Amino acid sequence: MTLLKPTRRDLLKMAAAAPAFALPAAAARAELGAPQGGNPSHFSFSVGDARLTVVSDGYFRLPTDGLGINADPAEVQAFLERHFLSPEMGYSHTNHLYVEIGDARVLVDVGSGSRFMADTAGRLMGNLERAGIDPSGITHVVITHAHPDHIWGIIDDFEEPILPDAEHLMGEAEHAFWMQDGLVNQVEPDMQQFVVGAVNSIETEGVEWTLVQDGHEVVPGLTMFDTPGHTPGHMSLRVDSGDRSLIALGDSMSHAYTNFAHPDWYNGFDADGEQTVATRKRLLDMAAEDRIAVLGYHFPFPGVGHVQREGDAYRFIPALWQF
Repeated sequence: MTLLKPTRRDLLKMAAAAPAFALPAAAARAELGAPQGGNPSHFSFSVGDARLTVVSDGYFRLPTDGLGINADPAEVQAFLERHFLSPEMGYSHTNHLYVEIGDARVLVDVGSGSRFMADTAGRLMGNLERAGIDPSGITHVVITHAHPDHIWGIIDDFEEPILPDAEHLMGEAEHAFWMQDGLVNQVEPDMQQFVVGAVNSIETEGVEWTLVQDGHEVVPGLTMFDTPGHTPGHMSLRVDSGDRSLIALGDSMSHAYTNFAHPDWYNGFDADGEQTVATRKRLLDMAAEDRIAVLGYHFPFPGVGHVQREGDAYRFIPALWQF
């Protein structure tokens, strides 16, 4: 059986149906007050000789009842309250990594585009240009996984690929999962739009995929490696230059507080909770032991920092903003 092939209008309808909530000002807590005129949407730094820039695609809100679903809901809510976060609605940034290393210009994930959470996300292309980055110069696009906020932005409003000249890379296992026959009829109804959107994105005309396995070297200094659980074939990207390293986590870790303090908790949007936890613990242990910097896609912008061990748990230490 073949997968459904909806029109762009169908996809826009489904994206519009995604929850968009307003958070009462009294419950905002750690969000402080909204800026007047906006804030910079990029953050630049270096890892050895590699030049890195985190560029935002925007943000979105989702109910917090998807967090820590294997824990007592009251405990999860209390944890969020202690950390000045709303116990009802989450606030997720979307932090994309752009790497200049040698002659390569590498972008990790392509964001939501105009098809998902369009009111507050889908700002990547404009923000790249505001950061002084010419999208046409991007040589490689690394896709960590095929969820809407990571791949649906692969096309523009005219259904043309946004980066037609770049090499597009995705994990072989991730590609195989989303492209299996009849998947749309095997998942829960609320996941069907994710399947349809992933298939449409992967099948974008004009994009040819390089399907990779664990340890694939994108270019010297950039390595894709398996971090499954959130999706079956999720991959992260490691940057190594000189004696410095950084891991772009994608969604292998998606919360800068719960994932560290309670690494055993998994979320409703993790495809395999137990595998997600196993992957997370491996990453936390490696980053803490080897003092490797990390970038969390949904961590508070810019999402860069270090992992500190605290007994059986961990803590995220944000990097210093340098001028």
